[in-house]
Amino acid sequence: MGDISRTFGAFVSLRRSTLGWTQIRLAGEVGRSEDWMSLVERDMQQVKDLTLLQRLADALGVELSELIALPQPASERARSRPRKVASATLASTSAAEEDDVRRRPFMALAAAALLAPATAQQAAHAEAAAPLAGLEDLLLYGAGRIPSPRREPSQATVAASLVTSRQEFKAAQYDLLARALPGRIAAAEMVGSAEERARNVARLYNVAVRLCIKVGTNNLVAITADRALTAARLGGDPLIIAEAQRMVSSSWRRQGSLARATDIVVVAAEDLLADASVSETARLATRGDLYATAAYTAAKTGDRSYAHALIREAADSAAVASRSSGLLDGVQGVTLHELSVHYELGDAGRAIEMAATIDPTALPTAERQARFFTDVARAFDQWGKPEQCYRALLAAEEAAPQEVRRGAVRDLATGLLRHDRKLPGVRDFAARAGVQII
Repeated sequence: MGDISRTFGAFVSLRRSTLGWTQIRLAGEVGRSEDWMSLVERDMQQVKDLTLLQRLADALGVELSELIALPQPASERARSRPRKVASATLASTSAAEEDDVRRRPFMALAAAALLAPATAQQAAHAEAAAPLAGLEDLLLYGAGRIPSPRREPSQATVAASLVTSRQEFKAAQYDLLARALPGRIAAAEMVGSAEERARNVARLYNVAVRLCIKVGTNNLVAITADRALTAARLGGDPLIIAEAQRMVSSSWRRQGSLARATDIVVVAAEDLLADASVSETARLATRGDLYATAAYTAAKTGDRSYAHALIREAADSAAVASRSSGLLDGVQGVTLHELSVHYELGDAGRAIEMAATIDPTALPTAERQARFFTDVARAFDQWGKPEQCYRALLAAEEAAPQEVRRGAVRDLATGLLRHDRKLPGVRDFAARAGVQII
């Protein structure tokens, strides 16, 4: 079989040993028994399922393509069959050729699955495969369930991982971010003083909350937001604390506690404004974000006057901060929240009028562009205009394909199926969004 160190089983065994894991630990990571893992490492068990191969690759910290390229046994060898000397001798002389021939169909299928465009049904199954499983393990069981980093983390690598995490979120690369975040959080917990560790962990958990809002459940949002706020308070940075409070507010809103969710960010905004340890520009910019979140939540309660008052305060704070810093990020964020406020208050026409004044190409990130088009789609749906709603959803998908998995998009796509005959391609779009079509 050639170099035995490069068989599939030998490679898995070597990599597991390098990580310092037992067979039962690795087996638990991929959801299999210790006996099964023992057979794999002795090259007596094929691993043909691509989902299982991906789990193994993730657990071992290697690329899926690296695992697929390794030779596996030609078939699952019978473990109870008596061995015969003659057949064993014959197998030893022809094993390499036999394995190579029999592996070809498997490799062809694997390559097709990796390189061919995913079907709508495959996309739905991928979404159901718990993309945040690694984050769940970290939250529930601690860093011991996370594969060790390939190199010792440092302050520089932790800082770089935070920048990368934010970039991946802005680019709507949610799957990539979900796979990487647990390891980045675990690494941040290992580097620096207690306060530095807490601040970096809080920053990463704040990103994790936003990711969970996109692709997770309410329970996962809640526990992740709690971790963010707990770490932020230990770190003592007022701006990080304020952002964590905004994430906690989002969690309460998603649980239906709208009044409390509004109160959390309003109090946080006023507390921050009074904190002279933070520059005025930073305080005003963050206050704008907090008030915009409060306005959106107030709009969901139907409190029209309060929602409008809050969004005006948010816009004023963001405008002053923008004049000082020269940055438009905060102003754009408040504008998108205002669009959502109009929709939540049932003012679809006003939302569309406002959307017409926004140049989506000027929005700096794929996530914001997709969020803009999704809100436009929601407004058109509320206005009873399915064709325009569908076009806006297609624009959102073009800007950020992974954004269409959100619950709001699935709900819109489900409604659009009623207009199947006059909206070409809507069934395929609904399937890509994760709608189960019968």
